[in-house]
Amino acid sequence: MTAERSPGATVRRRLVVVGSGIAGLYSALLAAEAGSDVVLLSKGALADSNTFFAQGGISAVLELPAPGDTVAAHIADTLKAGGGHCNEEAVRVLCTEARLDIMGLERFGVRFDADDDGDPALGLEAAHSAPRILHAGGDATGAGIAKALILAVLDAQAAGKLQVLGHAQATGLIQSEGHVAGVEFLRNGRLEAVRGDAVLLATGGAGQLFARTTNPSVATADGLALAWRAGAELADLEFFQFHPTSMVLSAAAGPAAAGADPLLISEAVRGEGAILVDAKGQRFMPAYHPDAELAPRDVVSRSIALHLASLGDPNGHVFLDARVVEAAKGQGFLEKRFPTISARTREAGVDWTREPVPVAPAAHYWMGGVVTDLFGRTSIPGLLAAGEVACTGVQGANRLASNSLLEGLVFGRRAVEGFLGWAPPNGAQRTNAAGTPSDESRLTAWQPELVPEPFSRTALRRLMTAKAGVLRTRGLLREAAEALNAWADVVLPENAPDSADSLVHEDANLLLAAQLLVQAAGARRGSLGAHYRSDTAELQRETAVEEPDPRYTIRRKASLVND
Repeated sequence: MTAERSPGATVRRRLVVVGSGIAGLYSALLAAEAGSDVVLLSKGALADSNTFFAQGGISAVLELPAPGDTVAAHIADTLKAGGGHCNEEAVRVLCTEARLDIMGLERFGVRFDADDDGDPALGLEAAHSAPRILHAGGDATGAGIAKALILAVLDAQAAGKLQVLGHAQATGLIQSEGHVAGVEFLRNGRLEAVRGDAVLLATGGAGQLFARTTNPSVATADGLALAWRAGAELADLEFFQFHPTSMVLSAAAGPAAAGADPLLISEAVRGEGAILVDAKGQRFMPAYHPDAELAPRDVVSRSIALHLASLGDPNGHVFLDARVVEAAKGQGFLEKRFPTISARTREAGVDWTREPVPVAPAAHYWMGGVVTDLFGRTSIPGLLAAGEVACTGVQGANRLASNSLLEGLVFGRRAVEGFLGWAPPNGAQRTNAAGTPSDESRLTAWQPELVPEPFSRTALRRLMTAKAGVLRTRGLLREAAEALNAWADVVLPENAPDSADSLVHEDANLLLAAQLLVQAAGARRGSLGAHYRSDTAELQRETAVEEPDPRYTIRRKASLVND
């Protein structure tokens, strides 16, 4: 299949969408419906995305909400979880327009779970003040949404409304006179290109930066690296959310445990009443936060890490005990409510109706990304971004559970509106979500120091987990920066590799993303949301902690290392 325009055909504005998660699929469908020429690039198969693995659901205050729930309450919950770091206007847009895009999903074939009366079955999750979580297929919401959207995309392709290029890994953005004008990509070992009037990055996150992650193997920071190399502004890279309850497969005994895909134990399980206990069977979360297991994700992840450290086992795990849920709600409830988790835990050798599940925090979602306005427009003309790769400011310093799928929907649609010219003009002066201009002059210089271990993805993931994970200090971040810089002298991640090997490109993207994350984390000396500095008190004793601007932004300069 070619991505070139046919000679003599009516010229339509072309949107190139990179990524096949919820933001990419939904925006491609909407742009095609509006009459645009759409080319959708998927790094692997269309189902290879974080969306497909999402379990918890999608949050929305519907026209007929749960008793007492309001859009204002959803806004308040999102702002509270974000630690005072959210773009309030972006949050207002997200929560107010949610029901519109839920209807959009239904129009494309998504069927949400219903209660006994046929009304939407609304669940409660951590840090939400009311039940407002929609599910599709119980704990397989992401898969249910992705399958429906993929079928709609394939139908649109069969009808000639859009083109899908599968197994096409984007390697660079084509720029012409300061405008993004297309994408270079690897396909079947060959470098190809597709040109367009704009490019929408919907490439997802970067969970593969860490040794334990809920993300699939395709989550290698590709879109963020493309945008940074092109000169786009990035922000909030210090805020990486760790999901507190990822099953520790190595601690399970089943034959499916070794080498299996990551298994996230959904937030909804704790919403139903499951508790966390340590190896002695002692519940510990009430000692760390008044909301206990229903505290925001960053709090639960940090509490687990701190509790394990207090027990002298910082690399260990705790247990999620769902037996109390089964006992309270009746035999068979877990199987019915969480069929995917029930099957996967059984495969791993754990019957969670009879025994607790070994869990530990795992890299889950990156709040930071490519800075956009409320219509997906980045600091570079012609480049749009939506979903996890983008930073609208809606997630703040810590994402509220089940707001990520919603963000992909709402701002994916708005990015299409920006492309179609339905949005107000984009201002010439880019500002971050807090209203302060980006600052290119505050990059921290890194002093390289040779490290004995050569670069490998495994070594990178171990380093990031140990030195830039749930708990961070100045010393750990400095050690991480020195190691990353030494590797960068060899890998040269600032530029796209001259290679037809997709793994080489992924490695360079991950190394670049790691450098940017560690740099942002080092600049923010205090703790906020998912960024926790356990040495904050020490720093305050030495000198007054001077925080960066409310949103720490960065864009490419002559050199990432030598400022």
